[in-house]
Amino acid sequence: MSTLRAEPLPEVEPARASETADVRCVGIRKTYGDVVAVDHVDLEVARGEFFTLLGPSGSGKTTTLRLIAGFERPDTGRIEIAGVDVASNPPYDRPVNTVFQDYALFPHMTVGDNVAYGLRVSGVGRGERRRRADEALELVQLAGYGGRRPVQLSGGQRQRVALARAIVNRPQVLLLDEPLGALDLKLRQGMQVEMKRIQGEVGITFIYVTHDQEEALTMSDRIAVFNGGRIEQIGTPSEVYERPQTEFVAGFVGVSNVIDRDGRRVTVRPEKIHLLPADAPGGEAGEILEAIYVGAITRYSVALDAGGRLEVLEQNLKTTSTDVSAARGRRVKLQWSPDSVFEIKQQSKEEM
Repeated sequence: MSTLRAEPLPEVEPARASETADVRCVGIRKTYGDVVAVDHVDLEVARGEFFTLLGPSGSGKTTTLRLIAGFERPDTGRIEIAGVDVASNPPYDRPVNTVFQDYALFPHMTVGDNVAYGLRVSGVGRGERRRRADEALELVQLAGYGGRRPVQLSGGQRQRVALARAIVNRPQVLLLDEPLGALDLKLRQGMQVEMKRIQGEVGITFIYVTHDQEEALTMSDRIAVFNGGRIEQIGTPSEVYERPQTEFVAGFVGVSNVIDRDGRRVTVRPEKIHLLPADAPGGEAGEILEAIYVGAITRYSVALDAGGRLEVLEQNLKTTSTDVSAARGRRVKLQWSPDSVFEIKQQSKEEM
């Protein structure tokens, strides 16, 4: 059936209430002159969680991470790490480490010395430093690389070294600021799986910043979607993708169709829509405006007779590029399950 009955979305808690939270931000706000970078953000990250701050440039995600790290101080609000308010503490007086996109490795030091540097600063003995550095390198699958220089490594290997250097200090929380952004697509995808594996093995709380939706969906236990300095939705990857609460989340996390019916704005994902012959019973009638062959799938754009334009994705189980080129202008019916349609919050003028 293709009725546009939208299932009401249950309220999602803005944060997971827990006595074992590693990070808790309460009403944090940060401005730079007239620019509000973070606007009264509340979030809570459970111990051992892989939590991602996702959003476009300027949405407030990186500023929030810097506030947690101590590189910036909030104008108002409270930041707790392991139950202790650290909002006024400098970065070195917080149980966190940060991994950056540019690796920040010392080129004149060996890989082993780079990994052990923080331990040396902390006064850990040479033997213990070496042992822990070797363990960290083995964890990131770089055992035996300790004697090399960073210049002798690939970009992915240098990022693993940066991760080992951050983990070896055993921080309460590891903060990661778009650490895979400089890698090419295939290497980045491989590192996503590795990053999740490493986090699971060490059990350290990860707070990860990215603008890449696929990256967030792949690695995260939960995601906070930022927009305009605020959090629009917090949830598991499936909750955020399958049940977006706002038009922004629906459009930013993946691709979603947004149409108006009966005075309501609803969303349905392209892969949830079935493309059927024009004489099929039920459904909404329309015409294919565009068909794009993308290997494993075909992407269709369909103008509905009742108004609105929907994008539809179909697996190419039998379809060929020749079939696709002949699809433009064809009359079709679109059908979807009522369970795939959700009413979303419309932005007020103040929010736009």
